[in-house]
Amino acid sequence: MVTVNQYIEHTNLKPTATQADIEKLLEEAIQYQFLGVCVPPYWVKKVKRDIGQNEVRLVTVAGFPLGYNMSQTKLAEISQAIDEGANEIDVVMNLTAFKSDAKGWAKVEVAQFAKLTHQHDVLLKVILETAYLSDEEIVTACKFCKNAGADFVKTSTGFGPFGATSEHVKLMKDTVGETVGVKASGGIKTLEQVNQLIATGAERIGTSSGVEIVKKHREFIK
Repeated sequence: MVTVNQYIEHTNLKPTATQADIEKLLEEAIQYQFLGVCVPPYWVKKVKRDIGQNEVRLVTVAGFPLGYNMSQTKLAEISQAIDEGANEIDVVMNLTAFKSDAKGWAKVEVAQFAKLTHQHDVLLKVILETAYLSDEEIVTACKFCKNAGADFVKTSTGFGPFGATSEHVKLMKDTVGETVGVKASGGIKTLEQVNQLIATGAERIGTSSGVEIVKKHREFIK
């Protein structure tokens, strides 16, 4: 049975995150046996070194948080993150291309990212930023991410108008099926939210409130 902590990517992507904040994030991830940590690209090399032999996945972001960087820029970010030890990359979909009926290019871009990451056994998650999408657009984006080789689709950056909802997670999971995972992120603060998101299809939870959530879970199962 997978416990709550093994769904959690303990996250700090704040623009003001300090070295002390990132060190604390990893310490907590090790202590509470979280699945991984999600950190800014700047900190990947240090966190990889600090993880040592601990079983903590190292996740970082690319094209973050707006997604409208050139594909070459995102590819360079991904390549450097891989070189510095990242196990997983969360890249933001190009919403401006997607919304401009350039869905074909948005898919090509994801395929390029998937090819690069998979050459290095690195997981690719594509952030859709569902707060900006209709249900129909979410389905379209999920389908092309799946077909382009993404390992996961992810709800949010945490910088949009709102974050993960159980309705969006269910829609995403129903669309991608069992071969592609769903990561819920953005505004996830409580155990109740986590339970609901997992129940509707989330296989990963990105949150900065992992410690509080796990403590609440431990109280609940006593």
